[in-house]
Amino acid sequence: MMTTNLIGLDQQGATQLATNLNQLLANYQVLYMNVRGFHWNVRGANFFELHAKFEEIYDQLLLKVDELAERILTLGGEPLHGFSDYLVLAQIAESKDVSDGHVAIEHILAAYQLLLTQQRRLLAQAGELGDEGTAALLGDYVSQQEKEIWMLAAYQGRRA
Repeated sequence: MMTTNLIGLDQQGATQLATNLNQLLANYQVLYMNVRGFHWNVRGANFFELHAKFEEIYDQLLLKVDELAERILTLGGEPLHGFSDYLVLAQIAESKDVSDGHVAIEHILAAYQLLLTQQRRLLAQAGELGDEGTAALLGDYVSQQEKEIWMLAAYQGRRA
């Protein structure tokens, strides 16, 4: 017999999804801090445009961090909130001492590619669970990041 949580999802499936969303949250938190560092430390001829672009990106990431934590809570889980936990779980590595804007963008592109793979896997998991809320949230993230990849790749002088 299946036990459901307060939002009508299979409890065991929702717990597993919340656990997996915590790893996504960890990746977002590390990427957020990386992009903050890029914003603070970028130098060179493109300083003004990249300083503003990195701020735009980290603002978007911060919103996603909050949405993911709240989704984990909605599923009945508990979002991780220690940076030491994030560093253990995240697949995105810390980027330190990056002041070259083009190098920073390459780090962001690689992180977005990893996030897209992870989010697509979680989309499938949410679909199997019948969790339209998580699927809609992640679907929006995928769409936004695909466009961001195209734009950042174009800035770097290449195709997505």
